Amino acid sequence: MAGLGALGAVAGLGQVPTGWPFVTLLALTLVLALARREGAGFREGWAFGAGYFALTLRWITEPFLVDPARTGWMAPFALLLMAGGLALFWGAAFGLTRRLRLGLLGLVVLWAGVEALRSLAFTGFPWVLIGQVWSPTPLVQLAAFVGVHGLTLLTLGGAALLAAGGWAGRTAVVGAIALGWVGLDPGPAPVPDPQAPVVRVVQPNVPQQEKWDPVLQPMHLRRLLELSGGEAPVDLVVWPETALTEPLDWAGPTLAAGSQAAGGAPLATGVVRVDGDGGYRNSLVVADGTGAVTALYDKVHLVPFGEYIPFRGLLSRIGLRALADIQGEGFTPGPGPSLIDIPGLGTARPLICYEGIFAEEIGPERPRFLLLVTNDAWFGRRAGPEQHFAWGRLRAVELGLPMVRAANTGISAVIDGKGRVLAALPLHEAGVIDMPLPQALPPTVYARLGDAPVLLLLLLLLAAAWGRRGIDPRGRGA
Repeated sequence: MAGLGALGAVAGLGQVPTGWPFVTLLALTLVLALARREGAGFREGWAFGAGYFALTLRWITEPFLVDPARTGWMAPFALLLMAGGLALFWGAAFGLTRRLRLGLLGLVVLWAGVEALRSLAFTGFPWVLIGQVWSPTPLVQLAAFVGVHGLTLLTLGGAALLAAGGWAGRTAVVGAIALGWVGLDPGPAPVPDPQAPVVRVVQPNVPQQEKWDPVLQPMHLRRLLELSGGEAPVDLVVWPETALTEPLDWAGPTLAAGSQAAGGAPLATGVVRVDGDGGYRNSLVVADGTGAVTALYDKVHLVPFGEYIPFRGLLSRIGLRALADIQGEGFTPGPGPSLIDIPGLGTARPLICYEGIFAEEIGPERPRFLLLVTNDAWFGRRAGPEQHFAWGRLRAVELGLPMVRAANTGISAVIDGKGRVLAALPLHEAGVIDMPLPQALPPTVYARLGDAPVLLLLLLLLAAAWGRRGIDPRGRGA
């Protein structure tokens, strides 16, 4: 078991920030070869998954260390529970394959299926999906056709061909990767359109430990206003998630000051809003030069244990009151995905932090661009923020839409519909980006059809595996 856990950790090296996808492909090949030869079951799949998730989600301890005296004790348990819990999905795929004698094809299908399932189950957590290892490479362009779940299926299918042996299969995998690497490379970004509206993205770089300190908040606001100013005119200035630490009802003068600092351009910013029922909402607003709110969006997909506590009553009853009370009453989710209209730029699909990792929640209406605001100071100094940024690029590729991304401590960026980073600010540095908004591309295959073709293919392949169950030259089920 320890060896499989270590192999799982090696598989995790394909995810950013390491970004070695061929190491992941090799590790997947080895574990699939083991499953084919030895008939690996639930325990083996769980051990491999536990090692993978323990490495790739090591940043999950960081939010608990912002206030170590209060929540630091939870950090190791958070990693253990997250890695062990997500590994149950992989264990289930291996266990069902062995029990039902579905063979190597069945394991590939069930494994890809549980990766899609964990994107939805228990509010969903589509983080470090197997297909995401290709995010920094030209092969990510396949997401425009098949989405991230299709990338997962292709990756596992390629590893299975390598594991099955035979020069024909191995040559096909190597040739397909080489052809895709060259043929799918989008090349350099085109010269920005001088007639396009210009967006100013502000990265204030406020440490999470200081963000809510009332003594320091005036200094942080001055920094936002200074960064928002500039000689060149812009059409929109964007501040990060909860850049305003005062409730929206009191924020009119600050909103006006932010817009006026940028020459009267509309200001899009994250803010906490108190609704009519007294609940708190994590919101994005667009305001004009008078501070009047012209567009409003409330975050829909809240972060469990970050913005709300699931099963609060149960946690209190079993003695975990400290965990149940960590966020007070938490935030209230918004009514659903929606578009906002920004004068001079068109429609935008607002996304707040965590929402940017859910491809299926972008919504059926096609916007002019994606507008993502986030505060990744919670996620640590490298792995968490870099992974979150990579998943945002993946959304842009899937939909063929540009993304404007404002992050408190980075990575703020403007990304085009091919996933090319046109401009970016490094982690943990204050700065500003002025960039013409890239054009939206025609709707991609994935934008039109979503995950339906891949899910249908999974069902067809599962039926084929069921029809061949028990047929194995070595007499084993996987």
